[in-house]
Amino acid sequence: MIDQRALIIAAGFMFAMNSYAASGISNDEAGSGLKAAITHGSEFAVTELGKKNGFLGNAKVRIELPPSLRKAEDAARKLGFGEQADELVDALNHAAEAAVVEAKPILINAAKKMSFKDAKGILLGEQDAATQYFKRTTSGELTAKFLPVVKRATAKVQLTQKYNDFAGKAAKFGLVDAKDSDLDVYVTRKTMDGLFVMISEQEKQIRADPIGTGSGILKKVFGSIGK
Repeated sequence: MIDQRALIIAAGFMFAMNSYAASGISNDEAGSGLKAAITHGSEFAVTELGKKNGFLGNAKVRIELPPSLRKAEDAARKLGFGEQADELVDALNHAAEAAVVEAKPILINAAKKMSFKDAKGILLGEQDAATQYFKRTTSGELTAKFLPVVKRATAKVQLTQKYNDFAGKAAKFGLVDAKDSDLDVYVTRKTMDGLFVMISEQEKQIRADPIGTGSGILKKVFGSIGK
């Protein structure tokens, strides 16, 4: 369920953009509404993914082995190594859980740096405009933060070398994409993918139901709006 505060603040901004001139709401105040809304939405996404089984229990973001390794996984299961295959998949997802919590301050900072032009572009843009803004402004920093955490998490269960040996050999024969041949890099990339999927889900909910049940609070927060 979406954070109600995010819905309230988002609604205020959407309304303010159309009426701030008449109601005395400034550009800065309107922009602050959107910043707060997408900040709360992104924080919610991080919290959901960072909890136990946040990735593993969500089919939209669950990390599986790369498609090119699925045949090997299927073969392993048929040979009675299903438990080991499950442990590998579990470890990938738990590593992502550990890493994704590092995203919170990065996303908050990106929202704070958002210009009014950026805010207007998000409001009037595509349904995932805020998500795309975060992708443009945070992907490099997220990668740098996620990778060391992923490495520590996979090292604890001693899976990195086994995966890299197998996938590295497969890559030489063109059986696996080179970008998927390093376990830690693969998990880091999939962690980012999952994060942006969840942020996009939050953004869609805010756009679909900007007012919700918070109209009374909207009047209090935005003063003359709605009078």
